[in-house]
Amino acid sequence: MSNQRLWKVFLLLVVAALFLAGCGSSDTEETATDTDTAAETTTDEGSAEVADAPAAESDDTMMEEACTDVITLGAAVSETGKYAREGKDTRQGYNTWLNWVNNEYGGIKVGDNCYKVEIVYYDDEGDPDTAASLVERLITEDEVDYLLGPYSSGLTMSTSAIAEKYGVIMIEGNGASEDIFSRGFQNIFAVLTPAGNYTESALKALADQGAKTVVIAYEDTAFPTSVGAGAEKWAKEYGMDVLAVETYPIDVADVTAIMTKFRDLNPDVFVGGGHYNDALLFVRASQELGFNPGAMVITVGPSNPEFPTEVGDAANYIIGPTQWERTMSWEDEYFGTPEEYAVRYEGEWGEPPSYQAAESTATALALQLAIEAAGTTDMDAVRQALFDLDVMTFYGPINFDETGKNAGKPMGAIQIQDGVINVVAPTEAAVTDLQYPMPAWEER
Repeated sequence: MSNQRLWKVFLLLVVAALFLAGCGSSDTEETATDTDTAAETTTDEGSAEVADAPAAESDDTMMEEACTDVITLGAAVSETGKYAREGKDTRQGYNTWLNWVNNEYGGIKVGDNCYKVEIVYYDDEGDPDTAASLVERLITEDEVDYLLGPYSSGLTMSTSAIAEKYGVIMIEGNGASEDIFSRGFQNIFAVLTPAGNYTESALKALADQGAKTVVIAYEDTAFPTSVGAGAEKWAKEYGMDVLAVETYPIDVADVTAIMTKFRDLNPDVFVGGGHYNDALLFVRASQELGFNPGAMVITVGPSNPEFPTEVGDAANYIIGPTQWERTMSWEDEYFGTPEEYAVRYEGEWGEPPSYQAAESTATALALQLAIEAAGTTDMDAVRQALFDLDVMTFYGPINFDETGKNAGKPMGAIQIQDGVINVVAPTEAAVTDLQYPMPAWEER
């Protein structure tokens, strides 16, 4: 073959190669711009699932290429067991932040570097010993950089002790008992209002409406005990007589005896301290027994968007403490207003956010902001940045005191009215008036 013919063949090969390369680059870009979100994690105890968020836009693909480093967070959160419902909200709250920080914000900024984030999850089954064992595994085997807390004060008590043992930061939004922060630990931080303040706004509003007497029932575990003690304190503070206080064991299936005793005392206000399932028991037993206090203030359940659906008309007039609602007026540059956060959350998960979901997102956001303020991932520097943090978020103010509690955030109260969860206290956050007294069950 002549040199001229060889040269022509060579040119044809070059043109073909360039054409194929162009086609290949187009396919790669199309794949990178596909939209996705982090799936809800589903894990068995003892097996981990790593949650991260695929890129949503081609610019985010460039971010992933620039973010060559990874910050790994670990969390033992209930998928099964007593706290499965609240655990789902907690995981979805964490993953809402995960999607945003990786896909929109561009990773955690540390100096001139950025870090993509992954979360390793285990199912703690609602058991404190299991949760503690899994957190130790996250630290020693998975070698996570920082920890996100579980749901409930009891599980936070056990897991934070492991975090403290290894000197690893745990930031959480679902353990409100003051006992968590009375041990002198330096590695536990909580964005939520402490449990002793849960009933303050509701009891003040009811006292202002003329309520004079109170009965209190709470589960004999860390968070409800703090709620119960706080309710006694605030009732006396606002001039109400506490007629009776009753406790019940964890996983109680029947509260008839307690509610019968309270019915015979004929109080103005009933306060129930427990979790979602306890709220269902309180309402159903009251209906069956004809227990008609002027107001029912119950933790956890009433503020959950699923509660009015599950209880039906019986949910109306029930009052619940709330850490956060979509109608509140706080705002930040990250998730915007509470309403904007709620719209985002519904778009990802197909359901409205509970306050447990919102505070879980705020938990991870606070850790991110502390890392960025520290300008390093060094544990000591990030810990100090958390103590120094003073920021307004869509969830409210976050400002940790020397024990790790959020000293700057007030507690709200909601009342279900015509099936709608409305903020009724404090006055500056209320969107409607408190309705008191509530009508008897048979009059609704």
